[in-house]
Amino acid sequence: MASIFSKIVAGEIPCHKIAETDDYLAFLDVFPLVKGHTLVIPKKEIDYIFDMEDAQLAGLNIFAKKVAKAVKQAIPCTRIGVSVIGLEVPHTHIHLVPMNEMNDMNFTRAKMKIEEEEMKQIADSIRQYI
Repeated sequence: MASIFSKIVAGEIPCHKIAETDDYLAFLDVFPLVKGHTLVIPKKEIDYIFDMEDAQLAGLNIFAKKVAKAVKQAIPCTRIGVSVIGLEVPHTHIHLVPMNEMNDMNFTRAKMKIEEEEMKQIADSIRQYI
C-alpha cells in the first residue's frame, strides 16, 4: 500500500509544493510545529533513510539544503532545524523546521492548524527564494 507521501507524489493528494526535481519533492507539513515547517522526501518510496543508496541519500540532503536556505529567507528565524524521525510515515522524509528556540523542534507538543490561504501564502513566500 502506497504511503501518504507516495500519494502526494502521484498527485492523488494535494500539497503546498515548495520545490521539486525528478527525484525529490519538498512541501509544507499540513500539521506543522511552526509556520514554514517543510518536509523533504525522495519520490521513490523508501521506508528507512539509511536504506537509501549513497548517491540518493546525498542528493536528498543537497536538495534539502537548497530548500532550507529558501525557508530561512522567507520565514524569520534564527536557523532551520533538521530532524529525521521516520516513525509516523513509512516513507523517508526530512523535517525542516524554522527555529527561534529549542522548543520549536519539540515533536511531542500540539501541532498547528493553519488555514489554507495562509498555507498558500507561506508556500508562495518560500518558493520565491528557490
